[in-house]
Amino acid sequence: MDTSLFTANNIWMMICIALVFIMHLGFSFLEIGLTRAKNTINILFKNIIIIIIGLLTYTLIGFSIMYPGEAFEGSWIGFKSFGLLLPENGLTAAYAKGQYTYWTEFLFQAMFAATAATIVSGAVAERIKLGSFIIFSLLYVGLIYPIVGMWKWGGGFLETLGFYDFAGSTIVHSVGGWAALMAVILLGARIGKFKNGVSGVIPGHNLPLATAGVLLLWFGWFGFNGGSVLSAAPGATSLVLVTTCLSAAAGGLGAFIVSFIKYKENDLSMVLNGILGGLVAITAGADQMGVLDAIIIGSIGGILIVFAVSWLDRLKLDDPVGAISVHLICGIWGTLAVGIFGALAGIDQFLHQVYGILIIGAFCCATSFGILFALKKTTGIRVSKKEEVEGLDIHEHGMQAYGDFRLNDH
Repeated sequence: MDTSLFTANNIWMMICIALVFIMHLGFSFLEIGLTRAKNTINILFKNIIIIIIGLLTYTLIGFSIMYPGEAFEGSWIGFKSFGLLLPENGLTAAYAKGQYTYWTEFLFQAMFAATAATIVSGAVAERIKLGSFIIFSLLYVGLIYPIVGMWKWGGGFLETLGFYDFAGSTIVHSVGGWAALMAVILLGARIGKFKNGVSGVIPGHNLPLATAGVLLLWFGWFGFNGGSVLSAAPGATSLVLVTTCLSAAAGGLGAFIVSFIKYKENDLSMVLNGILGGLVAITAGADQMGVLDAIIIGSIGGILIVFAVSWLDRLKLDDPVGAISVHLICGIWGTLAVGIFGALAGIDQFLHQVYGILIIGAFCCATSFGILFALKKTTGIRVSKKEEVEGLDIHEHGMQAYGDFRLNDH
């Protein structure tokens, strides 16, 4: 056993843990930047509580559901034990074929777990009850995400089938995207979003913060995808970082060009979401693609953003930050792209990808709708009209993000 290689792998994975963790700050900045000042604390609170819930629920139950062991290979669900195990080889090179320690794998995967609920947070911003969102996040992060993750990454039936998702275009991003779609349908649009059947613009209060958020997410994605190599192997890691970065750039450019042609405006928010669309799209196959493949995949992702935002408006679905367009639409596209480009391209692989998307989509829609519908009929999921108009910061938290500074954001 090469202990120096083991150490290098483990250090790289720990760096990636930190990079993925900082993505939560990116999500926070993006969401508050694209929404109104009166809901800033509420959005920050949700993003913080998601990390707390994600880490604790993944420790207590999620990790054991997602990685139940060889006895459950090819199955739909499995479970190892409550809480983290204390394996004798957990701190040695014997774990994971000498790549990294048990503890490093747990924490890296735990960083992913909270992301699914973070995606939902942006889509339901400015109108969901905090308590209901916390209950939903607890169940979705603690149970639903680990079950889906087990199907592929834990050796479940999708892994046996041949479905491929390198770092989570579907298993992370679409899992959050499907739930966001169900939540938006059940919640309804924000007051003033659709007047006389026409979609209106409710501008965010701080585009500089939104821009910083996207740059932080782009930065963190080097860990999100780079860490998913699960080693510090120079060739594989370098390829993933290159395809990830190029797809992001192509996504931003695609969104910029198409949004300008369509709307005759240089829309910063479209470019920002185009970058994220490119990142989400490449995530399923970042290790399989060449340079040109990554650019094509990213540019199509960015273009899809522009049309997806328009489609959602026509359907009167109010997504304040574009989470559904970015994470669901581009997640689906990126997963399909595995069967079209790169090393795994072919009709058989494409059909495996379609099957995985459909199964995961059906499961996530059914479970998220069920949880949210039950909450709607019991505790309720939407704040009152008065609370929404005056802002959730005052009514849910009793404070303001900007003190005595007033913004005309009603």
